[in-house]
Amino acid sequence: MGSITRSFANNITTSGVLLPASLNNNSIANVTAYNASVATGGMVLISSQTASNSASISFTTGIDSTYKEYQFWFIQMHPRTDVVSFQFNISTDSGSNYNVTKTTTAIGARHKEDGDDVYTSLGYDTGYDLAQSTAFQSLLTTNELGSGSDENISGILQIFNPSSTTYVKHFISTASYTVASYGPAEVNSFVAGYGNTTSAVNAIQFKMSSGNMDGTILMYGIV
Repeated sequence: MGSITRSFANNITTSGVLLPASLNNNSIANVTAYNASVATGGMVLISSQTASNSASISFTTGIDSTYKEYQFWFIQMHPRTDVVSFQFNISTDSGSNYNVTKTTTAIGARHKEDGDDVYTSLGYDTGYDLAQSTAFQSLLTTNELGSGSDENISGILQIFNPSSTTYVKHFISTASYTVASYGPAEVNSFVAGYGNTTSAVNAIQFKMSSGNMDGTILMYGIV
């Protein structure tokens, strides 16, 4: 028996299974290519938009059946008008109308820079949820995002399987923002809900409740 044959035989178990040592490129770290059907996981940047004194940012392409989850990372969204909220709505007609019926819930935690317990809280505020409403949904749990140079909001909005024509469209958001009206203070907001439609959602719009804004929003597909 030749040396190559003997080496190969030594890497076969008595049940006929090849041992890892008999294979090259057998760790994920060393794999250089995958079959197209293998899901590798991760985030795919689809597009990004930057607002500069803009009324809104709309994503009207790229939301389709390619991915089961889409994430929108909003980065330092800064209002040009004082004491407003940052909000979104979704569309089933490629952005002709942003009026999908939604039911949502929202909670928030806040803490002042000086540690004043009067304004330190964790609570649910019915003023920022929706009950079968087509209105824009706030991603804040206070209507106090200011236009000061150090005031902005950053966070993530996740939307699940928007192209489904069977189920409603669930979404979750978490955000961090600063307010000055009773602060300065930090607020961490958590918003969740669903678009009550079985039609495919194919567009989304972000804007302030009043006035223009600055900032960047990135759209990712999750593999």
